[in-house]
Amino acid sequence: MQNKIFQRGFEKLLMGSSVTIDGKQPWDIRVHDPRTHRKAMLEGNLGLGESYMDGWWDCDDLEELFFRMISANVEQRLFTVDGLMNTLGGVLFNLQKPSRAFTVGKRHYDAGNDLFRAMLDPLMIYSCAYWNGATSLEKAQENKLRLVFDKLAILPEMKVLDIGCGWGGAAKFAAEHYGANVLGITISREQATFAEERCRDHDVEIRFMDYRNLEGTFDRIYSLGMLEHVGHKNLRTFFDMARRCLKPDGRLLVQSIGGNLPSMGTDPWINRYIFPNSMIPSASQIATAYEPRFVLEDWHSFSFDYTLTLRAWRRNFMHRWPELKHHYDERFYRMWQYYLQSCAGAFRARSLQLWQVLLTPCGIRGDYRVQHDPAMKHLFTDRDSVQAQLPRTYGSLRWQQRESPRSGAAPES
Repeated sequence: MQNKIFQRGFEKLLMGSSVTIDGKQPWDIRVHDPRTHRKAMLEGNLGLGESYMDGWWDCDDLEELFFRMISANVEQRLFTVDGLMNTLGGVLFNLQKPSRAFTVGKRHYDAGNDLFRAMLDPLMIYSCAYWNGATSLEKAQENKLRLVFDKLAILPEMKVLDIGCGWGGAAKFAAEHYGANVLGITISREQATFAEERCRDHDVEIRFMDYRNLEGTFDRIYSLGMLEHVGHKNLRTFFDMARRCLKPDGRLLVQSIGGNLPSMGTDPWINRYIFPNSMIPSASQIATAYEPRFVLEDWHSFSFDYTLTLRAWRRNFMHRWPELKHHYDERFYRMWQYYLQSCAGAFRARSLQLWQVLLTPCGIRGDYRVQHDPAMKHLFTDRDSVQAQLPRTYGSLRWQQRESPRSGAAPES
């Protein structure tokens, strides 16, 4: 009797999403265990995700399921105790304080280099790629790196800081292709060990440390996919550190997932199984934190590219699963599928965003324009402060007369 009540409630909740229980569409939910309804209704995405991991229900197209549910605001109509506790925890406590900084490294990034080597591109870049016509994940990640380093106008011998350097792929690329002297920091011991080995023949140093303990001065700073681990109580600290470590004529680029509204916590399922203590910042939270420390030069949105990136990661994961399954069980497989496809659906539904934010301490003087096309040799044109620094081998920049940088979203290919 109780299961029937929860089933009717679950079916009513799904109304308007075109998702049905035991329907025939690939995005419909096929329930194997009637406890699914109760768990989903009482615990929201946490209960839905855990019941999927336990094999209580299946769906042929999880990405489409989440796209439809999120577009119909299904979870926003559901109150759960876990959601409330997550928000209260984020309001009352600093969940990303220094003593907790290394938790996500141990729980997620140290899950196994074999897993991430199988899923990611050859450089093992674990952040959104920039597709822009690319037909492979490898090319799309190279597009992203060139986009970042060209926006920063990195020149040979510049001291560059990579905050959240992962497995060292971006740092190696900056040293190899731009002649930079790179310091990369990470809170994952597995990443640090791997990155040190990968970059040992390049002008790259890797440190296992929290960003708050950083000292030194740099010409350029970038952070790709790390701001989501900073937390709303520490965003000002992050930008204070960046300002303290950046030269007056330096540049900072931050790539981050973003939310449409200010957040004090994160999704309970993501927090428990994927990224503990994470928090997706909103545009207002980021802007409030960097003001008045920095001048905004460019805010670039290309959110659909994360759907394409997650799809590519999933294809790689599934292709390599016959090798990985000897080290990971079936529950992990279902967890990882749920993670990749639910996030892909969220980016498609635009409840999650992807931003690159370019900042400078004092503002760039003169005519300049930030390009969003990594196919060009020089994307960042700054007549007053870059042209004189370029070595002869770089050639002349093609100046484009614009009064302000142009910021626009990439097309949804």
